[in-house]
Amino acid sequence: QVQLVESGGGLVQPGGSLRLSCVVSGGIFSTVTMSWYRQAPGKQRELVARINSINSTTYVDSVKGRFTISRDNAKNTVYLQMNSVKFGDAAVYYCHRLWGSIPTWGQGTQVTVDS
Repeated sequence: QVQLVESGGGLVQPGGSLRLSCVVSGGIFSTVTMSWYRQAPGKQRELVARINSINSTTYVDSVKGRFTISRDNAKNTVYLQMNSVKFGDAAVYYCHRLWGSIPTWGQGTQVTVDS
């Protein structure tokens, strides 16, 4: 059974940085597309960043130039480096794995932005 476990969330000040991690176990990692989504209260879940097996990345416009998604295939881990964090980045962040047409989600990690 594939499991995704996120970590690294917490409280960050506006303008600060945070790095989220997601460890994948029980399934293939290096050849699958990994993504980070987020969901704020009262809002729909949205795609934040995606990285495929050849390290091609995409970002939602609101985080371009501030967030970086990366992966370490040796550690079965995908990261989201969040810099210049804004109040609007506050949300629960979810790791997502897509193998073929089969999605798997992590449990989420909370990011709170407060001065």
